[in-house]
Amino acid sequence: MKPSRSNSWSDPDRRLELALRAAASVSGCVVLLIVLFVLWQALPALRDIGLPRFVADADWRPTSDTQPQFGMLPMLAGSGLVTLGAVLLATPLAVFSAVLVEFYVPRSVAWLLRRLLELLNGVPSVVFGFWGLVVVVPLINAWQPPGQSLLAGVLVLSLMLIPTIALSAAVALRDDAGDLARSAAALGLDRGAVVWSLAVPRASRGIGGGVLLGAARAVGETMAVVIVCGNIVQVPASLFDPVRTITANIAMEMSYATAGHRSVLFATGLLLILVTGFLVAASRLLSRRGARA
Repeated sequence: MKPSRSNSWSDPDRRLELALRAAASVSGCVVLLIVLFVLWQALPALRDIGLPRFVADADWRPTSDTQPQFGMLPMLAGSGLVTLGAVLLATPLAVFSAVLVEFYVPRSVAWLLRRLLELLNGVPSVVFGFWGLVVVVPLINAWQPPGQSLLAGVLVLSLMLIPTIALSAAVALRDDAGDLARSAAALGLDRGAVVWSLAVPRASRGIGGGVLLGAARAVGETMAVVIVCGNIVQVPASLFDPVRTITANIAMEMSYATAGHRSVLFATGLLLILVTGFLVAASRLLSRRGARA
């Protein structure tokens, strides 16, 4: 009879497996508890105020004593536009970076570029925010005041997304299309044709997964957009108008929020969790389908 896996493994292997399972279970439970806590705190707003008012109310005045308003459309528009603009700007730059690393430079240079991308990926968002405040904002202000604007948020956030998308795209190009591209190159095909007609389309699902992962990061970004976007509650009419995102709204108002105001902020936090969870799940699904293709 064939021995079972548990009988064939040594005791240290079984203990390591149990420890890893326990660690994974604890991590999952912590995430679940956070979601349940946010939902519990958001229930009063969902029950007493209701979701329709978040869209129907004309303004955001949650602390008003006479007629509180809970209109979230300006913050939703700010978050959506900043995220969309950053993803659209960062994606081609990130894909070009990944293609350069995987197909156009020597291995030693590619190793250095990967390390630089990883370093850029680990820079705290507040550092990007300060850089945007002292470099990007004055440049925009000289062109079109006030400087702190939707455009500043898009530019700073796109720089933050480039390493996330580029590293994911590089992995997709290496794993999904690397062998195929090398085989085509060995047959004498032009490198440009191999890369852009074969490798990139082959790895498109993996690249798309990286883009969704970058979008999930952009949706939840707080400090950088707080510093450079201006934080005025309005639907922007142009790229040069200040905006306030949902994350910035939570960060700026949670310290003094009470009662219904506090519950509304938790409700918007719950929305962010749902949106981020959806984007991460879609990224994983797309990446897996690309790996099986």
